[in-house]
Amino acid sequence: MSFPAHRPRRLRQSPAVRLLARETHLVPSQLVQPLFVREGLSEPAPIGSMPGVEQHTLDSLRRAAVAAAEAGVGGVMLFGVPAARDAVGSGADDPDGVLNVAVSAVAAEVGDALVVQTDLCLDEFTDHGHCGVLRQAQEPGAAATVDNDATLERYAAMAVAQARAGSAMLGLSGMMDGQVGHVRAALDAAGFADTLLLAYSAKYAGAFYGPFREAVDSQLQGDRRTYQLDPANGREGVREALLDVDEGADVVMVKPALPYLDVLAAVRAAVDVPVWAYQVSGEYAMIEAAAANGWIDRRGAVLEALLGIRRAGADAVLTYWATEVAGWLASPVVE
Repeated sequence: MSFPAHRPRRLRQSPAVRLLARETHLVPSQLVQPLFVREGLSEPAPIGSMPGVEQHTLDSLRRAAVAAAEAGVGGVMLFGVPAARDAVGSGADDPDGVLNVAVSAVAAEVGDALVVQTDLCLDEFTDHGHCGVLRQAQEPGAAATVDNDATLERYAAMAVAQARAGSAMLGLSGMMDGQVGHVRAALDAAGFADTLLLAYSAKYAGAFYGPFREAVDSQLQGDRRTYQLDPANGREGVREALLDVDEGADVVMVKPALPYLDVLAAVRAAVDVPVWAYQVSGEYAMIEAAAANGWIDRRGAVLEALLGIRRAGADAVLTYWATEVAGWLASPVVE
């Protein structure tokens, strides 16, 4: 008996068949919208390097969160930009600080419709822009370094303040050793056992964060290479994810997304908790700039990038296009 030659092109012969045979899908509930709220604004302020993204007032933040919820987005991640900063980031755990006030307002507005999340890091709140408390150098002329253990105490206080304000999930983005276990213990002791922890486990030091630093008015001098991962190290990202899972992380993160799809796939294969990825500001800005110049199709590039991240293993994606893409997905174009 003879058989006809294999003809895989049949799966590509019509838009309807292609959609039916699609291996990877993108739905609004898999997207998380990052949002910036800045203290002292009277109206939203555009971020020059991130076209279409704004620093919000409290009122416009509420409206953006409602829009995300109505579009079916799975969550919002809130970042606060305070009017005043100091060496230890005192505003981070102040109940009247910009981020804690914002999360209370957003949780009251949309907390039943999506997951309200908060960035748990000191970089937006310190006058030196680093993610932790600095230890002054002993040698003349030497640079200060981040004090890991002193920073953990600040993270614990920040975590309890955010949970008390209404955050359902804390995004531990500071990359301090032991941060997940330390924060988990502090939350449990304060009665917040149900507050979830999103560990930025494989967060790489690199060139893709520039626009974000404009978004949060970062005061950073130097870099964060002493506590974020070396872009050359893939296995280290997997190891960090496994350590965070052991410490009690509910979700682990790979950041940035597109330059580290290999790490994302390896982490997904190694852990048994949800794995998310952050499509960071530099990834967003590159596509927006190329599209503005007419070099690429904006919608096509955005969707292709997000599908690539999902295909590599991300269960959810933080993306500045979340609400807009959710609208597209509600009225898909079959291609």
